Amino acid sequence: MTKPQTYTVLFSAGEASGDQHAAHMFQEMQKLHPGVHGLGMGGVKMGQSGIDIRFDSSGIGVIGLIEILKHYGEIRTALNLMKKLVVSEKPDLLVCVDYKEFNLKLAKFAKNQGVKVLFYVSPQVWAWRPGRVVTYGKAINMMAVIFPFETAYYQAKNVPVRYVGHPSVDKVHPQRSKQADFQLFNLAVGQPVVGILPGSRANEIKRMLPVMLKAAENLAKRYPQLQFLLPQADSVSDELLDSHLQNCPLAIKVIKQQAYDAIQCCDAVMTTSGTASLEIALLGVPMVIAYRLSPITYWLGKQLVKIPFIGLPNIIVGKLVAKELIQDAVSPETLADEIACLLNDQAYRAACIEGLNQVKGLLGEGGGSKNMANLALEMLAE
Repeated sequence: MTKPQTYTVLFSAGEASGDQHAAHMFQEMQKLHPGVHGLGMGGVKMGQSGIDIRFDSSGIGVIGLIEILKHYGEIRTALNLMKKLVVSEKPDLLVCVDYKEFNLKLAKFAKNQGVKVLFYVSPQVWAWRPGRVVTYGKAINMMAVIFPFETAYYQAKNVPVRYVGHPSVDKVHPQRSKQADFQLFNLAVGQPVVGILPGSRANEIKRMLPVMLKAAENLAKRYPQLQFLLPQADSVSDELLDSHLQNCPLAIKVIKQQAYDAIQCCDAVMTTSGTASLEIALLGVPMVIAYRLSPITYWLGKQLVKIPFIGLPNIIVGKLVAKELIQDAVSPETLADEIACLLNDQAYRAACIEGLNQVKGLLGEGGGSKNMANLALEMLAE
């Protein structure tokens, strides 16, 4: 029996969501073709999947101009290391997962070195700077998009594109029943549970967690029976979280590595925008989406972004299904008021849940990670 062809795949993921996407994709690749060796930049999930992590990206998952400038030295170090790996390891394929500007630079370099490039998760060309389609087209061999409406943007410019489905559809499933989770997390049945999801990046935690905790205090004064859960992202350190929680008078239950089980226990959630809001939508839990950026980053974004929403559930459905509180609109009072509405106004709550069910329907059946694995193996075999 002949051994399967061996391949080296270099992965580049700079954020928690990309770390998860790459990990699931690699696991599917190994099921289909055990001779695949993965290495590169990523986080905990990629390491657990068997990818050889050469640079831990947990410290560079930042967003916004000011934040990127603050971490510029570390980001530049990461990019230089990844370029060196392109040269020294001579990978058969580079898989760039999200982390747009960094991965665009890496993709250009790799393609010039004769390495095939597969880009996973398109930049949001439908929201701003559609001209990037051409720029990315020159730097890659294939763009894998996760929303069905994205393919048209690339086809219009003759850029190779494949719709693979959204990876969250497959992976967003609790491990246990809601009843079992209530027992495991020591939650009182019949008393409402509010989730606190302050983000997966250190700068998000610093900017969003204090205001969310104040909102929780506000809610606890109104409704003393409320219970609070905080699913901790793998990319967030205990030290950072504890530095905020130690001054909070409430009993906030922190749940590690069981985010979907924690969320399914919640009656309402306050969350940052991003992949988390989509995952909450897939679990059908009413939410309020809140976000703050540095003033200059927010101002720049306002000039560039041409869509009316920032929350993925709202963008996908094309209407407001989860309230958005952005920048100065974020306060303990506004967050608490919205959570109170979701808990107490049954018609409002039902409308939110109906909108979230539409998100599920529009994203389809899933299979994103397996589709990505097949696409990567197809490119390796060419």
